[in-house]
Amino acid sequence: SATLIAQEETPDKRLVASAATFHEIMAAPDRAIPIYLLERAQCIVIVPGMRKAAFLVGGEYGRGFASCRVPGSWSAPAPVRLAGGSFGIQLGADSTDIILMLMNQKGLEHLLSDKFSIGADLAAAAGPVGRDVNADTDVLLKAEILSWSRTRGVFAGASLNGTVVEADRPEAIRLYGRPWSSREIIEGAITTPEAARVLMDEISRDVYGKK
Repeated sequence: SATLIAQEETPDKRLVASAATFHEIMAAPDRAIPIYLLERAQCIVIVPGMRKAAFLVGGEYGRGFASCRVPGSWSAPAPVRLAGGSFGIQLGADSTDIILMLMNQKGLEHLLSDKFSIGADLAAAAGPVGRDVNADTDVLLKAEILSWSRTRGVFAGASLNGTVVEADRPEAIRLYGRPWSSREIIEGAITTPEAARVLMDEISRDVYGKK
């Protein structure tokens, strides 16, 4: 199907698409992720071009990458899959870019465990937009994971409750040559392939380079 073909592009192309997605979102100050949230985030997950999946009844499917803070930088990207859930939007034939941010140690540990459910395992909230927005509400302060979506060029906070995030071992084999776990990749037990630099550099630039 067209959905499966779209999802089966190479990891290298998906890394470039992930970097481009994050760059485009952060380049629009009035609709970007607030800087103070980027500075607090433990991990960022980027899923470019998530689509309605014909084989998931009422669900969606997407592949992307997670990167977490390591001393002085961001980790090599760990391939992840998102599946199920209800996005509160009708994807139809459109693709939707998804951004998740894990805000604390509990969020990080769930990501490193290779599989968790948004809203069930982690307290979730739709993320605010606007680079200089300061939205220190109780909901945001208590949220362990924040989520956004971009459809037809419109970037906004999105509820992804019920969506499962899991390690994408087949993608790890294609990118790293072995089915490394998210923990092994993020905690640095591997040599970072050159193809992964494009995303790591983009995250570092957007988080540290735009005060």
